[in-house]
Order: sequence, then structure tokens, then C-alpha cells
Amino acid sequence: MVITLLSDFGDVYPASMKGIILDIDPCANIVDITHSIPRHNIRAGAFILMNTAKYYPSGTVHIAVVDPGVGTKRRAIAARAESGDGKIHFFIGPDNGLLIPAAKSIGRLEVYEISNRALFRENISGTFHGRDIFAPIGAHISKGLEIEKVGECINDFNILDFGTGKKINDSLQGEVIYIDIFGNIITNFSGKSVDFQTGDELSVDNRKVKFSSSYGFCEEGDPLALIGSHGYLEIAVNLGSAAKMFCKKQGDEIKIRIAK
Repeated sequence: MVITLLSDFGDVYPASMKGIILDIDPCANIVDITHSIPRHNIRAGAFILMNTAKYYPSGTVHIAVVDPGVGTKRRAIAARAESGDGKIHFFIGPDNGLLIPAAKSIGRLEVYEISNRALFRENISGTFHGRDIFAPIGAHISKGLEIEKVGECINDFNILDFGTGKKINDSLQGEVIYIDIFGNIITNFSGKSVDFQTGDELSVDNRKVKFSSSYGFCEEGDPLALIGSHGYLEIAVNLGSAAKMFCKKQGDEIKIRIAK
């Protein structure tokens, strides 16, 4: 069975989680999504998980840990998500909203508070629940443990919502939900919600930007807008950084309109 890992841990701590998983389930196929989420950035982790989990096969267990509240009263949760065609994914991690966008993107979900301590490691660190709680729970579910056995089903879990950009008169007003490694600005406008055509001239924060189908159709250093592979409207600069050009960071407001 496939188990994916996502965290802000860097390149050292995930090794311990993998050891715990393989000790419980030696046949596990462990795949690292990334361990380079910006430290403590729950929204960035949620966006990456949402845009990668759906590509894995049915039955995959996703263990995600971006957990600034580790060791506090925040809960640990496990979610089961089922798509309309019957594909099932499991999500294990902290109850801080990190897992929910990805689980919802799969389909109908059930969420359980992880409370069955018999499934944890014997000695639980106050700072490393990824190793001592989430990794063993994920491994046991991968081996066939019914998710209901981790604890009680809950409905009051924390929800993280990226929101939806709004059309107001002749402009779109939304939010920057992610800045990728290239400096591309991903907005919360779904590609299905905009009707721009290739070649349209837009105004992004009062700077003219061409709408295009890909980066290479613009000159080096030119800004452009396009629908990215994730399905959201993004602002980019060919061979450059839109985040730097437009002075944007995650969470900032962004306004886009047809240039006049």
C-alpha cells in the first residue's frame, strides 16, 4: 500500500517516521510529497496536499504534518474520503485544517479523533507526534486497520478554506493562496470561474498583463496570467518571479480586470 508523507521537517526528521512505518508495515511503499513546506505554514501545506493527493491510487494513506500546535490540546485526526467513483483515501495529521481541503477534494469525508493510545508508540514526545502518533496510525491503517478503531467520529474538526475570488463589476478581487518555488502567484480564482481568452490584456494591480496558455509564449521578463496545472488562475513572469515583480506574498489581496 502507498503511504505519502508531507511536512515542514526538512531532510532529517522524516527518516524516523519512515522507520516506524516500515517496522509496522514492511511492505509499505513510502512516497515523499515534500518536506520543504515553509515552516509552520499550514495553508501552504494544505494547498500542496490538496493538489497532489488526488493523483495517488485508491487506498493511499496520506500522513501530513505541519503542526505548530504540537504538544498542546489540539487534536490528532484521521479522515476517510471517498470519491464519487468509489476511490478511497485516508488522511492522518493534526486537527488544524491541514488535511481538510485535500480530503474534500476527493469527495465525501468522515473525520475521527485519534485517541486509541494502543496504536501509538509507547513513549510519546511532546514535540514529535509525526513519529510517535501519526506514523504508526498511518501504518496500521495501511495494513488494513478500520479507521473507526482509531477513535470517535467527530463533526467539529477545524476547517481551512481558501475562499473564492469574487467578480465585482469589471474586476476580480481575490487572495493569493500560494507562491510556488518559481515565484508564480496562485490566486483563489478557479479556472472554471474566469472567461479570459488568450491574448486578452489584463490589469493586475494596475500593471498590464497578457493572458496566455503557457509561459514560453511571452518574452523573458514579461508578466502573464494563465490557468496553472493546479486549475487556478495564476500570475507569472516568464523566467522571472511574479511575487517579486508584484510584491505579493501568501494571503495578500489581488485585483485583476480587463485592461481598458
